[in-house]
Amino acid sequence: MPRNRKKHAAADSWQQTNDQSDDETSNDNASTYSCHSETQLADGNNGSIESGESGESGSSGFEKYEEKLLQAIENASDKAQQTRINAFQTINEVLVHHYIPDFLDDRKVTLMDAVEKSLRRGKGVEQSWAARIIPLLVIQIEALEDIGELVTVLKPVLLSTAQDGSAAYDARAKCCAALGLLCFVGVDDLGEILPLMKVLQTLFAGSFLKGDNSPSGATNDAGTLHSAALSAWSLLLTLLPPGEFVALMDDGAGTGVVPSVRNLVGMLQSPILEVRMVAGETLALMYELGRQHDDEFLEDELPMLIEAAQKLATDAHKYRAKRDRKVQRATFRDVLHYLEEDISPEIGIKFGRELLMLSTWATHHQYTCLRNALGFGMNVHLAENVFVREVLQLGPKMDEPERLRKTVKAEQRFINAAAFKARTISRGKNRDKRSFALN
Repeated sequence: MPRNRKKHAAADSWQQTNDQSDDETSNDNASTYSCHSETQLADGNNGSIESGESGESGSSGFEKYEEKLLQAIENASDKAQQTRINAFQTINEVLVHHYIPDFLDDRKVTLMDAVEKSLRRGKGVEQSWAARIIPLLVIQIEALEDIGELVTVLKPVLLSTAQDGSAAYDARAKCCAALGLLCFVGVDDLGEILPLMKVLQTLFAGSFLKGDNSPSGATNDAGTLHSAALSAWSLLLTLLPPGEFVALMDDGAGTGVVPSVRNLVGMLQSPILEVRMVAGETLALMYELGRQHDDEFLEDELPMLIEAAQKLATDAHKYRAKRDRKVQRATFRDVLHYLEEDISPEIGIKFGRELLMLSTWATHHQYTCLRNALGFGMNVHLAENVFVREVLQLGPKMDEPERLRKTVKAEQRFINAAAFKARTISRGKNRDKRSFALN
């Protein structure tokens, strides 16, 4: 969808999971959105959950990486596979932590060509890292014609790789995530969005119940693909007008664009945590979108949805990891609360002097997809990236004087802390001398 159209228009009318494994780090009373935001943003800012400060200004910080980035873009077309992989890793790191649309403007074609070649000819890890670059690139490019070119060149190769059964599951999953964000940003025509949603459904259908109503036997790697495809499908769903979505749900012709509610409820029985969680959030999103158009939407299926959410919100099966149970219960408590009382979870994310409020399932999911792409650099883009701020309704960027004043205050705190430490050491030595003289 072009930049000049608000991403939240359809929403108004309508995981990376945390790598820590200690059970104590999970907040059993928080939604998954809370947990993801707190842990991931904390890791990305050296443990500062609320400040969201990067420790150095965007321009001065980027100057240190400019030469490194230029070399990486050149190496992305090298003959050696490992050199290309290392180059994509470096490019990913810089684009995550810096908002540099002007710098990319003269180099986007070179980078786009390298990514396309690696997706077509590469294997496994190389394809995964190449696909990761695409969301970062499309989020940073500002010109509409350049975004259109990205869609034209990269969408076909992403689709081909995502559907390639011989490709690695992780590479296919990254292609699904890239497809979702690429079309979320650059496609405005439902005639293009709906066929893509149909393709994505064929991918995550592998986690539907079997013919005998037993849970899917998908492996963990396949589950990664299914959850990524469903997450990308849900992101595109936020672009649909509520009336169009309800019409697709009621279409008995079997268009295959919107899966049946029973199929999605069946995914809640998946043995893979990420599949269960994305399926639950998708059901809540569909319910929210449909109710914007029809107050009786899914009224007949509501008891089934509530029962399924209640089971997972109180799941105590010991064969699941303790932390998995905590995260799952937190997510499905939110889903259950919404289905029963029509109250969406409200999550506040503080970065710098600003506060982002997520109050609908649509904005929750849009934020989650952006955060999965941007990782530890999410706070930088919340403050600087025009497109990200537009999607999340943050308004214009904060004035530079405000940013400078914040930096000056931080420097003053460091100076005061250093002076206090030096004064304490000095007084401690004097006290020792006095004690010695008295004795």
